[in-house]
Amino acid sequence: MATTNIAAMIDHTLLKPEATRQQIESLCQEAKEYKFASVCINPTWVSTAKELLQGSGVMVCTVIGFPLGATTSETKAFETKNAIEHGADEVDMVINIGALKDHNDELVEKDIRAVVEAAKGKAHSKVIIETSLLSQEEKIRACELSVKAGADFVKTSTGFSTGGATAEDIALMRQTVGPELGVKASGGVRSTEDVQKMIEAGATRIGASSSIAIVNGQTVTSNY
Repeated sequence: MATTNIAAMIDHTLLKPEATRQQIESLCQEAKEYKFASVCINPTWVSTAKELLQGSGVMVCTVIGFPLGATTSETKAFETKNAIEHGADEVDMVINIGALKDHNDELVEKDIRAVVEAAKGKAHSKVIIETSLLSQEEKIRACELSVKAGADFVKTSTGFSTGGATAEDIALMRQTVGPELGVKASGGVRSTEDVQKMIEAGATRIGASSSIAIVNGQTVTSNY
């Protein structure tokens, strides 16, 4: 794949709690230079990124209920509205993982729907299911509930748990949600080869902090 095509699929990511303004500025400058799809940052940096990226065509993506997904649905909805008010174009929310494991599908769907409805018409909603913590059946159920709740994407991982994206999980997610929904591979994607495997498995978006190395054909060995 051409470098420009790969770049246009990548959410250039910096979600470390110790991220500084200078690092966010650098992230946004890199995103403009390489024409990444978005920068993915913590909510506190949304307004800064929006200002820095104005007129560039690069979207601002942020995270909701991150990284545990264990906040209330009402809190997630408020976070979503607040992020959009500050300029977010996309929101990546973490599901209530414990509720999924308890087979409380009603709560999981309600939780996702709270974010979807808060974002509707204003921002794309992505649902992080945290695949490394789920069984095969739970991954399928999480994807099905995301579809029912009206989400725009399903996403593998936060990058802060026990594992990241695999081609097998991407293929399962794609098979479950069908051709219409976006599928985002995130966590541990560190090379052009990794990206190619994810795309072949059905990914339409990639989340990576090693974005520049990826588009330059390099491999990074550090964690997400």
